[in-house]
Amino acid sequence: MFHFASRPRATILSAAGAAVITGLAAATLIGTPAPAAAPDSGHSGKKVLESPDAPAAIGPYSQGIAAGSTVYVSGQLPIDAEVGKIDHGHTIAEQTALSVQNVEAVLREAKLALDDVVSATVYLADMDDFAEFNKVYAEYFGTDAAPARATVEVAELPLGAKVEISAIAVR
Repeated sequence: MFHFASRPRATILSAAGAAVITGLAAATLIGTPAPAAAPDSGHSGKKVLESPDAPAAIGPYSQGIAAGSTVYVSGQLPIDAEVGKIDHGHTIAEQTALSVQNVEAVLREAKLALDDVVSATVYLADMDDFAEFNKVYAEYFGTDAAPARATVEVAELPLGAKVEISAIAVR
């Protein structure tokens, strides 16, 4: 028997995660066993992207992943790849330019460019920087066919950065 909580709770899932949970819930409701997970063949079709021109990952993640015709670029901080640090004296404009250049470096590993970006997610440490950020972002991505984008303010970014940008590109 299913018991639902008296208060709804928000949950964020990927589309694949939602499909699996939906499938499990439907199987449980019908009383049939949930489908077994597909065995991992070890050949997922994904390729790890690593660029010497972008900062090394600072955790257990890849700079980027190519899967089929899609490339996913992890959030890029304004880290100077040569020194491995953020210059905290840089303005939001300078940090934005460096973050975009780091995205671009990862895309180059997949033989793609900023024109191939279809979606970007931007995290700002201070939404008061939005106008200045937007000016620099537009210099790189243009305005006519700019990628779809979400921009949010966050309480804090890794290493004290002012901006972080992730992207999805397609061939």
